[in-house]
Amino acid sequence: MFPFILLGMVSQFLVRKCTNPACGLRYTLIASDQRGFRCPACRSETRQMGAEFGQLEIPPAPASPSGIHLEVLLDNIRSAWNVGSILRASDGAGVSRVYLSGVSPSPAQEKVAKTALGAERSVAWHMVPDGVEACLELRLKGYTLWALEGGPRAENLFHVDLPHGRPLVLVVGNELTGIDPGILACCERVVCLPMMGQKGSLNVAGAFTAAVYALRFRA
Repeated sequence: MFPFILLGMVSQFLVRKCTNPACGLRYTLIASDQRGFRCPACRSETRQMGAEFGQLEIPPAPASPSGIHLEVLLDNIRSAWNVGSILRASDGAGVSRVYLSGVSPSPAQEKVAKTALGAERSVAWHMVPDGVEACLELRLKGYTLWALEGGPRAENLFHVDLPHGRPLVLVVGNELTGIDPGILACCERVVCLPMMGQKGSLNVAGAFTAAVYALRFRA
């Protein structure tokens, strides 16, 4: 068994199945949570299916598989849930720092911390009131800035060469209005994820996760 660390605690899990023939729901829960022994759908008795189990661990990746120094700027991301998810993905992809600009909520907010699941303590973050000023300062320090956005400048992220030898800042923008035009003017490239369905874009946290892993794990 592989123990799962949940908020500092080692936990095991169970599979239970509803004994009501009209329901038959099968679900998982933390083994120590006896409140979940009643069926969550119909409240009937349930039975345990098999032995306790733990979450399988994912092998750690090399420290810097793509060889680039990667940072992120969030331009006026409104949702605390999206910021928390982005922090968690940043931890997984080895992002060095996250800049929270404009109205982007800080990890001091409970909803951000709840979604980040501790990533707010493992990823360096910094609040910046003006994203344009922050981007101009980063350019002066030698950073390359890329915007994850659509529009006429947008290039397929999987077809562009990585800026080896220079640190990269990936900018993602507001869920409704996108990236501030002043920030876009600071970015050397605008990159996008190719879309094959009817929707023109992904949720900002999902798009960020796909993009940052594509950047990190490309040769």
